[in-house]
Amino acid sequence: MEPHLPHTVADGVATVVIHHPAKRNAMTARMWRELPPLLGTLARDPGVRVLVLTGEGATFCAGADISSLLEPGEDARSLAVEAEEALAAFPKPTIAAVRGYCVGGGCQLAAACDLRFAEEGTLFGVTPARLGIVYPASSTRRLVELMGPSAVKYLLYSAELIPAERALRTGLVDEVLPAGELGRRVAGFARVLTSRSGLTQAAAKEFVSGRDHRAEYWDEEARRSGDTAEGVAAFLGRREPRFSWTVPK
Repeated sequence: MEPHLPHTVADGVATVVIHHPAKRNAMTARMWRELPPLLGTLARDPGVRVLVLTGEGATFCAGADISSLLEPGEDARSLAVEAEEALAAFPKPTIAAVRGYCVGGGCQLAAACDLRFAEEGTLFGVTPARLGIVYPASSTRRLVELMGPSAVKYLLYSAELIPAERALRTGLVDEVLPAGELGRRVAGFARVLTSRSGLTQAAAKEFVSGRDHRAEYWDEEARRSGDTAEGVAAFLGRREPRFSWTVPK
């Protein structure tokens, strides 16, 4: 089967799978190109509340498929950065469900998600120093925001792989789960997110990324949507809220 990015949508959760098991789910040039438009489609779907990115089988993504990126005219770094930025800009909560190897371009994609849940035994690495490649400035800054300068220098200077427990300590990972528990935990947490206010989540995502100049816009959206009134009424009535706001198309 050709490498591809199959996806499903169920109960408000879109799941995108990096599928290239013959090469530990390494991303081909075609896969890098296909990810941004796929994310655009899912972002516009009002039935999607949360996005989960994962890999086929026992690994997340072992980076870029170098052989596919040696074709004339291919700019490997540009393709990867465009996909990474599209994922970071996705307007709804995103979770990377990581197991096995999360290396190079795979780490770029995981870092672009809002949250990263990893299985014990997962190995993380950023390995351009093995190939003499300059890691993109935007990708480096994103890692620094998660991990801090020293931890990022360790990864970039050495190209060594680190275990999930160290990734957790340095901020690259939010939770580490025992073997066999990752899927259940991510599914359960995604359900929690779908039950919360999409308005709150979307505004928080912008503010965390530094776009606080949009505060007035979000205040107006809150007044217009009625989500605040619904949340208060549900709390007082001891029932689950039925939030109606969705990301504008």
